[in-house]
Amino acid sequence: MARSPTTNRYQALIGRIFEDRYTDGDIAVPFEREDLETTAAALDIALPRNLGDVIYALRYRIPMPQVVLDTQPAEMEWIIEGAGRARYEFRLVPLNRVVPNDQLVTIEIPDGTPEMIRAYALDDEQALLAIVRYNRLIDIFLGIATYSMQNHLRTTVAGVGQIEIDELYFGVDKHGCHYAIPVQAKGGTDQISVVQTKQDIVWCNQRFPGMRVRAISAQFMDDDKVAMFDLTVEQDMVKVVEERHYRLVPAATIDRARLVDYRD
Repeated sequence: MARSPTTNRYQALIGRIFEDRYTDGDIAVPFEREDLETTAAALDIALPRNLGDVIYALRYRIPMPQVVLDTQPAEMEWIIEGAGRARYEFRLVPLNRVVPNDQLVTIEIPDGTPEMIRAYALDDEQALLAIVRYNRLIDIFLGIATYSMQNHLRTTVAGVGQIEIDELYFGVDKHGCHYAIPVQAKGGTDQISVVQTKQDIVWCNQRFPGMRVRAISAQFMDDDKVAMFDLTVEQDMVKVVEERHYRLVPAATIDRARLVDYRD
């Protein structure tokens, strides 16, 4: 496969792996972690120490290479899923995008984020997780009491392999129902992941069978807004149960008329 100077090296690598294994009519194309190393050597592509970054980039940050896109039927798309320890597969699924709805009203919330966090957050994802945590946006969005348990939780899902949950919360409502709440956080350029949502839900159901699972995604938008999504999976597609947009502002700047609107 010819590679132009502007072609992303990860795209070139994944494109060659797919091209070498795909046959017309396939809906699943398996490959292994070691294929990343052997193919990178053949293409003279430098790999990161963390090979998982290649998969992460293709899932969330950059589009699939053209050689993959050219095989997609209308209304279908290729995704990369885990298929066991150090195993993956390209899988053809219905086109599924979760993006903020620009028509939703924006709710202003008094900003409780410490200035030190805003000054020294290392990246968009860490900043967003901190903003969600310090402003109790999970509690506000779901209407229950929640508690952050761990962020960047690396664990395994049976039949899938290793996954990473951006942050895991537990919650309880007024009826005493307990919740497991996996949260994925995405910066403005990253896409909310169908794969990650499915894996988070499956892991919570396996690990905490007596709890109710609420899969939450948070994403930065323009104008300092945060979009919050309550997601579920139906017929192998991620669906939005509820969506809200919040803007964090100094408490003194909130229009009193808007507070009356919120009350009503």
